[in-house]
Amino acid sequence: MLYVAIATRAFRRYSTYRAATLAGIFTNSVFGVIYSFAYLALWDANPTAGGYDQVDAVTYVWLGQALLMTIALWGGGTTDDLAERIRTGDVAIDLYRPVGLVGWYLASDLGRAAYHFLTRGIGPTVIGFLLFDIRLPAGPAAALGFAVSLVLAVVVSFAIRFLVAGTAFWLLDQSGVKVMSGAFAIFFSGMMLPLVLFPGWLGTLANALPWASYVQVPADIWLGKHTGSDLLAALAFQVFWIVVLLGCCHALLRAATRKVVVQGG
Repeated sequence: MLYVAIATRAFRRYSTYRAATLAGIFTNSVFGVIYSFAYLALWDANPTAGGYDQVDAVTYVWLGQALLMTIALWGGGTTDDLAERIRTGDVAIDLYRPVGLVGWYLASDLGRAAYHFLTRGIGPTVIGFLLFDIRLPAGPAAALGFAVSLVLAVVVSFAIRFLVAGTAFWLLDQSGVKVMSGAFAIFFSGMMLPLVLFPGWLGTLANALPWASYVQVPADIWLGKHTGSDLLAALAFQVFWIVVLLGCCHALLRAATRKVVVQGG
């Protein structure tokens, strides 16, 4: 119940920024239209690129716009709050709470993600449906798989952002690491270009990295590219990275609390 309360409060917190939400929906919709026409031109030149057709490609664009803020692709969310509290030394108060720091911020980030999905996720998607031919999930299994994959994607993203924020224990400012992490996320998540278009070893590498969990895996599940045991394998891929990355988060905290004196004493 504690984690539900934390997530609920985070949801309410982000729901107060209504003007920013509306502006974000508009911005995501504009970029969705631009990318859709660009992808249509690309697939018009190569109708079977990456195993997608034109409808798959346009659907992928709008799924990406829906997931952009939900997964906090460029960083941000509750982990930015953590980095700031590390910088000021207020994180010492968090460490005294009778609840794990990772669990506390993860619950809060899930509340944030839920709000962004219901607003900046669904909002642009509706625009996409009105303007373009967009493919719906192939069936209940694909829809359920997408929902599960979306939650897992948020957790993978949170773990990476938590590690980035945690560098502030040593650097005091996460900004440089955050910019670098965001660049990797844009390139290797499939947001800039679907990973199915990456050639040879680069495609193999990109699909093996945790950032593939952000966009490529959920989108392919929605598009019906993963079915049956392949669907389970795609979800297992995300779970694997969750276990590895959350383990790294706990290891980072142990190292920080044993060796680092927080700012302010």
